[in-house]
Amino acid sequence: MIEARDLTRRFGDLVAVNRLNLQVPRGQVYGFLGPNGSGKSTTIRLLCGLLLPSEGSARVLGHEVPAEAELLKRKIGYMTQRFSLYGDMRVIENLRFIARIYGLSGSRLRTRIDQVMQQFRLEPLERQFARELSGGQRQRLALAAATLHQPELLLLDEPTSAVDPQTRRDFWDALFALVEDGTTILVSTHYMDEAERCHRLAILDQGVLVADGAPVELMASIDCRVVTVESERPRQVQQLLSADSRILSITQLGSRQRVLVSRAVTEPVERVESALTGAGINADCREVEPSLEDVFVVVTRHSAAGRGEG
Repeated sequence: MIEARDLTRRFGDLVAVNRLNLQVPRGQVYGFLGPNGSGKSTTIRLLCGLLLPSEGSARVLGHEVPAEAELLKRKIGYMTQRFSLYGDMRVIENLRFIARIYGLSGSRLRTRIDQVMQQFRLEPLERQFARELSGGQRQRLALAAATLHQPELLLLDEPTSAVDPQTRRDFWDALFALVEDGTTILVSTHYMDEAERCHRLAILDQGVLVADGAPVELMASIDCRVVTVESERPRQVQQLLSADSRILSITQLGSRQRVLVSRAVTEPVERVESALTGAGINADCREVEPSLEDVFVVVTRHSAAGRGEG
């Protein structure tokens, strides 16, 4: 569905997307995961033909981008990060307007509007102005508008950044229903639970693709071991272990620490226990399976250190 070849975009001295090579298969949810400023939104706009690449190219649904971007636009749906429909128009008016932009008319227009109104539970909101909708309601309206013309490819730019967890769950149920109907979805996110829902995932950092694969594959191939440390002195544990160069990251979860240890350490639990015992700290240490968040921390840690995030 999508193939990017050395796709690059510069804004002055800033390289927002840096020689990105990407392949998105048909009939899947493909995720973009990355911190703010990692190049997710810029990449989506390049793939839509809304931005011109500085170098490289992409082929989307068989069309070269940007050369054939106009031919592509009627085959894709695009939901922007910020709500972009018209606040001073009612829900039904927004849908009619967008349907006409996509070339729908007559009975086809009426049928598709009826279908998306039912699919995304918009019937009770038909006469409401878009500006009066809640965050979750706006999200449903935006997704309905983006899928009116039944696009082969749906591009979603952090679509759930302003909604509650239950609304996010409902939204993802709607996405998987679209995939079952034949739509391929590319979605950017910074939520780990959403990233785990994707069939395949690309992790971007400072414009560079730093990992690509199914979430389970990424977790299985992580270049570290994970040890949890339960103690009554978690802050002292963190301060002590941070001095060890083989400790890649420490995250506190209540009274428990999640410690990422270099894979070069053959006995990570023993190493952590030894360091703590030597400092007079009693702790329960256990090795556990890596999470997707652990993968994210490991593959972005060098650039995070450069940003001063440590």
